[in-house]
Amino acid sequence: MLRKICTAAVLLAGLALIAGCQAEADSQTKTTETEADTPTAMPAIAFTEIPFETITGEPARLQDYRGNVILLVNVASECGYTPQYEGLQALYESYKDSGLVVIGFPANNFGGQEPGSNEEILEFCQTKFDVTFPMMAKISVKGEDKHPLYRYLTEKSPAPGEISWNFNKFLLDREGNVVARYDSKVTPRNSELETKVTELL
Repeated sequence: MLRKICTAAVLLAGLALIAGCQAEADSQTKTTETEADTPTAMPAIAFTEIPFETITGEPARLQDYRGNVILLVNVASECGYTPQYEGLQALYESYKDSGLVVIGFPANNFGGQEPGSNEEILEFCQTKFDVTFPMMAKISVKGEDKHPLYRYLTEKSPAPGEISWNFNKFLLDREGNVVARYDSKVTPRNSELETKVTELL
């Protein structure tokens, strides 16, 4: 009788141990599934720390402009939207004293419409449109060689999706969060865009 009781006790203990292990395994599986299903969003601080260069070759990051409202634009010199430089400069002049920064990123991804060197692009912007807002070195905003900054904007930001053409626009608040995105056809002085800028300033 004592042997049967001991055997039963050992058997129950073994079953309890197996059940506990299975519960732990199930818990780990659920945690892994939950983590896998959760989109990996890059914190704003990490996004603003991505390095790039100014059009004259100095190191730069969006973090350098932290505390300002930022309008990021992929620009080109030979595009039907190129006259938007004028509106971008006017928008910048209207609100720069209140904390707006417009940043241009030349890119040659669409129709070969930005073929020049950084020096040529800068000269074109300054002589043709009197651009004084910050211009960055030419990068790729689409494809396998997409710059990490635009990889975040198009894949992990709150406004994802491939860049459709030159002069797409991303608007960031003073903390470096992407809060709005505008297509190429939305001009810099568009009332919706300008109203959003003034709300953030």
